[in-house]
Amino acid sequence: MAAKGFDYENFAQNLAAQAQDLVPAEFSPEEKEYVINTLGNFSMMAGKALAEDKSLPFDVDTSTYITQIIAEWSFHKSVDVIRSGIPRANWDGVMQKIAYTIFEVAKQAFSQKLPNDQIIEIIEHHVNKTYVDAITELKDKGIIDESLMEFAASQSNMNKMAQEMQAQAQAQAQGEQGIETGVDGQNLPHVQETSPVTAREPEFAPKALKLATVAMLFNRMNQDRVQTFLDKFEQNDAEDVIKYMKLPDLTQRIGVENAMKCLQEIKMNLPKASDLAPMKVVKKIKNFASKYSEKELETMLIKERIGVKRLVFTALEDKYYENIPPKVASIVATHLINSV
Repeated sequence: MAAKGFDYENFAQNLAAQAQDLVPAEFSPEEKEYVINTLGNFSMMAGKALAEDKSLPFDVDTSTYITQIIAEWSFHKSVDVIRSGIPRANWDGVMQKIAYTIFEVAKQAFSQKLPNDQIIEIIEHHVNKTYVDAITELKDKGIIDESLMEFAASQSNMNKMAQEMQAQAQAQAQGEQGIETGVDGQNLPHVQETSPVTAREPEFAPKALKLATVAMLFNRMNQDRVQTFLDKFEQNDAEDVIKYMKLPDLTQRIGVENAMKCLQEIKMNLPKASDLAPMKVVKKIKNFASKYSEKELETMLIKERIGVKRLVFTALEDKYYENIPPKVASIVATHLINSV
């Protein structure tokens, strides 16, 4: 049966619009447009298939949920692809493989009526595997080298966003005294019964929504990584996040719109510092390089391109190597730091 009544066009457009403010601030207008268009296009195609394919046994709610999952992963992995440094001409190929994987795995998992947490775990596993396989294929074809492949594989916007949410939730927790977080669920927002997209205005504590949104994101992550983040929370907040994670209908009770608003608020309240200013890149590289002798640096950089070597040794003189754009230089600096 097709999911009759599923307004996938409106849903996909809403998801794309709500994601506008979540694109990393350092992205250029063209990169931001790529993220939004990728999310919107993949959501639209998935929604259309779910709404019109009579062989699929999904109702409107399940079709909405699958489309939302595709939108979320399309957002995170398109950000990762851009940050990875792989050539622009190869972005679409990587993203198409990821979107196809999500759609096929989600269809099978939901058709088998697997538990929600198991579905999320399976999808994450296949998304990450497909991403790494696609990047490895680029390396095998000689399009990128091994160091760039390793750097690209290390990208995880989902982890980065989780860290940002953790920091913001903790900051607000310190400024709010006596707020009841409603761990029994009574303070969580609920979506309208007549719409899977739009959330009504709920009565809830702001801190509760932040912790619940953190929990929703954690439910989509490998649980080993989740524990690492939880260890940095205040004990009471960590316990509340864990309780929210166990709610079987958490995503539905928060609602897409409320989650997006919460993420946007967290993003707006984060520090606006940029790592892309040339002299900030110089400082970043100099801090890294100052730990080693010139001979040690030459050994470490022996397999790097001549431009990378000049970038590093020019930074040691408190100067910026102008032949490399700041954005690329920042990526190189991060790669060097992470590769040691």
